Amino acid sequence: MADRLSPLDLMTKLISFPTVSRDTNIPLIDWVADYLHSHGIDSHRYIDPDQPKHALFAHVGPWEEGAIVLSGHTDVVPIDGQPWNSDPFEVVERDGKYFGRGTCDMKGFDALALWALVEAHHAGIKRPLQIALSFDEEVGCTGAPPMIKAMQPVLPKGSAVIVGEPSMMQAVTGHKGGTGFLTEVVGFEVHSSIMHTGVNAIMAGAKLIEWANDVNTENMARKPTEIASMFDPPFTTAHVGMISGGTAENITAKHCTFGMGFRVVPGEDKDKWGAAYLKKVAEVEKQMQAVVPETYIRVTPKFDVPGLKPEKDGEAETLVRQFTGDNAAHKVSYGTEAGQFQEAGYSAVICGPGDIGQAHQPDEFVTVAQFNAGHDFMKKLLQRLLG
Repeated sequence: MADRLSPLDLMTKLISFPTVSRDTNIPLIDWVADYLHSHGIDSHRYIDPDQPKHALFAHVGPWEEGAIVLSGHTDVVPIDGQPWNSDPFEVVERDGKYFGRGTCDMKGFDALALWALVEAHHAGIKRPLQIALSFDEEVGCTGAPPMIKAMQPVLPKGSAVIVGEPSMMQAVTGHKGGTGFLTEVVGFEVHSSIMHTGVNAIMAGAKLIEWANDVNTENMARKPTEIASMFDPPFTTAHVGMISGGTAENITAKHCTFGMGFRVVPGEDKDKWGAAYLKKVAEVEKQMQAVVPETYIRVTPKFDVPGLKPEKDGEAETLVRQFTGDNAAHKVSYGTEAGQFQEAGYSAVICGPGDIGQAHQPDEFVTVAQFNAGHDFMKKLLQRLLG
């Protein structure tokens, strides 16, 4: 019989695969599939048609609906320019912490989920358990929706999804949604001494960025709704985190590119914010074309993540609270795949080991205590599945 690896062994193996979102995750998925197969567990894949990325899902226990689904993503953020004190793709234990890219976000949970799946299979559980491992969560949660769709005709539908994003093993029942757009401004180059005869793409783009600042100021000044007041900050935000463009200091920029993103309070219409942005884009483009007609602005949707709405008597939340003893209300402003599972008809909650403040940082870590708490959670889950 194949070895049954410990959660730490599994996390160490998963982190050894440098699955940065811009790169492939197929070697990791191949290894997971082989490991599950060695224990007699069949797995299935969603294969992205446009890039070398795979998602994996599997089912153990009775072949019936109502499984608990353990959901995690396999991609991690880049390490470029970060001052690490150890190899980011090797788990190093020191000072009561496990260091490595993904220990917190979120290969630590992925390892615990794999451990639980194998143990559940060998234990002969009476209620089914599933695992779902996605890709491209870190670039807008774009890998989960096709994976969720692919699961439907292959596996009996689960009923409760636990998304293991780092939450300090607390039950997070709500998060903001998100929508984002790649914005490309195409201007007209002239010498900056006669800039009035050209169109500076950067300066035109700055008008859109200033619009985002105005949106944030206006939203901050409004009295928050009951749902919005659960979040920090208690309003929808607009944000630009990267921008590029220009050729030289003395030339009006021909190109400017940036991402415009919105983190939307649940209950608000994400499409409304997109429409408002496109209206502003059309206004700025009209100003550009009044100077040089062939200039333009191209806006391409990049991601669309639904918010996670608190559920009344939600099964996933109830399970997590029973296992953790956590009865407090927790909401977060970042987006996750939980909202996507909820939108597909699952009860969903977020609960995983680690502090989100450590995610994406140099020397990312999960404490040994948090990882062990995650292991204890999975042991309680197995007891429940055994009936």
